[in-house]
Amino acid sequence: MKKSLTIVLAALLLCVSCGGGKTTVPSRKAVVPTAQVEMPTFNADSAYSYVKAQTDFGPRVPNSTAHKKCAEWLEQKLKSFGAETVVQNIQVTTFDGTLINGYNIIGQINPESNKRIVLCAHWDSRPWADNDPDPANHKKPVDGANDGASGVGVILEIARQLQIKAPTIGIDCIFFDAEDWGPGDSYTGRSLPEHWGLGSQYWSRRPHKDGYIARYAVLLDMVGGKGARFYKEGISNHYAKGIVDKYWEAAGITGHRAMFPIEDGGFVTDDHYFINSIAHIPAIDIVPYLPECKESNFGPTWHTVTDNISNIDKATLQAVGETVLYVIYNEK
Repeated sequence: MKKSLTIVLAALLLCVSCGGGKTTVPSRKAVVPTAQVEMPTFNADSAYSYVKAQTDFGPRVPNSTAHKKCAEWLEQKLKSFGAETVVQNIQVTTFDGTLINGYNIIGQINPESNKRIVLCAHWDSRPWADNDPDPANHKKPVDGANDGASGVGVILEIARQLQIKAPTIGIDCIFFDAEDWGPGDSYTGRSLPEHWGLGSQYWSRRPHKDGYIARYAVLLDMVGGKGARFYKEGISNHYAKGIVDKYWEAAGITGHRAMFPIEDGGFVTDDHYFINSIAHIPAIDIVPYLPECKESNFGPTWHTVTDNISNIDKATLQAVGETVLYVIYNEK
């Protein structure tokens, strides 16, 4: 995924306006969980196995055989956890004119509940390792262990745990396709937010249910990297500050404050931008911010051939998974 971390607020508001969203955002009071209820234990080994299972297919580049096989596996995995599944077969055109046949994969847990939360991640991987330090790798596809598969792996483990103790609310697990086929630094045209997140743009305009409503959405992106730190992302703060505060407070309660510092990070063009600006569902992004990393603010493996299973850290998966589970079981 291509994401800018240098966008100022004025530019953000301009992008929101261009994307059809509202430029004025009502304030939302934080609803901070205060009392822990009994909940199942997030298993990082299990989440890791789901990350590995995805990378074992190879790079999940849209229109490839690995992409199609992984889509089928994801649908069946959600079904095995008792979710009612919907697959959106989508056709979208990329910035370079490529027609993608893609799949947004949705698993509905407790589908009869009118109180719903979206947990989402993208599951495709980037066609080019164009941030790799070796130019010889720039046209190679990326395994996407962290950038894609990690968020999916955490959500799959959460879905598995929700079978053990049913939540009081409904959860929609959504795996967006075609997020990462966007222009890199060598692109000579004007790079726009809508070049990215094609699957989430599609879903935001055409949800899997007519009149779909959710309290909010949580996007998990690159949540398995070594040394990850998750600062409060700017677009998330702009649209859904109360939700951000809720999750960062939960990270402290569950013992993961060091990984979730109470500090602001950058602005990130990601799937949550379109959920906010098109679907008008408050959405936040749990995404790393590493300003001291010389390779990328997202960590050294971002858009490189080293974004593979050997660089996934179970401790990071654990911190994110426990935090999200805690909030789910404290929702009323």
